Amino acid sequence: MSFKQGLVRARSHIIFLAGLVTAFGLVGWLEGISMGNTNTPEAIIEASPDLKIAPTRPLTTQELEWAHTAWKYFQNNTIPATGLVNSVDNYNASTLWDTSSYLMAVISAQRLGIIDQTEFDARIFKVLDTLAKLPLFEGKLPNKSYNTISLQMVDYTNQPSEKGIGWSAIDIGRVLVPFNVLAWNYPQHTAAVKRVLASWNTSPMLVEGVLHGAAVNDAGATQYLQEGRLGYEEYAAKSFNLMGLDVSNSLRYTDFLKFVDIDGVSVGTDSRDPQQYDAHNYVVSEPYILDGIEFGWDHISQELAWRVYKAQEKRFADTGILTAVSEDNIDQPPHFVYNTVFTDGKVWNAITETGEDASQFKTLSTKAAFGWHALYETDYTRKLVEKAATLADPARGWYSGLYEVSGEPNKAITANTNGIMLETLAYKQSGKLMKLGK
Repeated sequence: MSFKQGLVRARSHIIFLAGLVTAFGLVGWLEGISMGNTNTPEAIIEASPDLKIAPTRPLTTQELEWAHTAWKYFQNNTIPATGLVNSVDNYNASTLWDTSSYLMAVISAQRLGIIDQTEFDARIFKVLDTLAKLPLFEGKLPNKSYNTISLQMVDYTNQPSEKGIGWSAIDIGRVLVPFNVLAWNYPQHTAAVKRVLASWNTSPMLVEGVLHGAAVNDAGATQYLQEGRLGYEEYAAKSFNLMGLDVSNSLRYTDFLKFVDIDGVSVGTDSRDPQQYDAHNYVVSEPYILDGIEFGWDHISQELAWRVYKAQEKRFADTGILTAVSEDNIDQPPHFVYNTVFTDGKVWNAITETGEDASQFKTLSTKAAFGWHALYETDYTRKLVEKAATLADPARGWYSGLYEVSGEPNKAITANTNGIMLETLAYKQSGKLMKLGK
């Protein structure tokens, strides 16, 4: 089924699909348990007795001020001619993940009353019109990065690339989140979403229910590889599923699930060996936070998320170090670091995208601190937010975090951090952002 057909079905059979999605949640849970590695007790996830999700509530005056600070980033970094937003402050490039952060920021800002309906519609129409015009990698799917002014395909250093550098199935799954929100809740934008998706060819990206990305090797040839590890893979697959596409294998949490004891907390990790599969099995906060605030967790993701959070809370209890880890841009080389609960066989491992040690850049992540607080609102998350609340420039937006070693702010300011800030606050006020029907 094409994206276009999926969206037509979504709008014309809303009651049927709403029931189908509800049924899918139960079937997916049962299927995940039955299809996992049932030879080990790790395939059965027992519920934590202390798990408690915080209720929604009206925002405080201070929280609304935080939301306005986050929106300042998008006011400063929107390119009027194209409608795209820079991924990093004053850096004219963007990925689909960053574009999704912007779209979700616009949706959140409208729901929080920061922008009115006229500005909301204008921003959405403009960016969707531009996305429909982007050149595609091999004429199939969006390239991993674009120049926000020229719309050229670029590499990760923002240098033009005539061929492109491939596509990311995870990033595409991420941008389908706001596309789904728009299709279900803002019908005035459904036609524009369909125009974006009409030229996309998903066949090489979805193979036997598994997400595949594309990359260009040193010889200039295109390689297609399974993409995503525990947390990210299932999160991205959920939005494909809402489009009616087969991601049945990528949706299952239990196929490669392995538990690791981290400071007394049994945390779910991906069992695929990074050395064998040439992909790091990061355990970080972001995919679990996004799953909670956007989709609302299912039985399994709710439990896995809680354990990821509890390990961070336990590290603070044991060491006194405020811990809220995720991947983030940083304000110095190597410019991007994965601060993890676990990866590549090591706990509290911080590495670069190429796997080099980055322990000196361990950081309390602003978006993780506010995300966990929105979802749980515990004594520990209050401590996180009390510290993270100091990490902002009111004229530019929220900093990415706080370095553990130096105690200095990580002053990278990005679309992703500020977009997730707006999302978490919109969630706190009104609940999950993906609602099937009004």
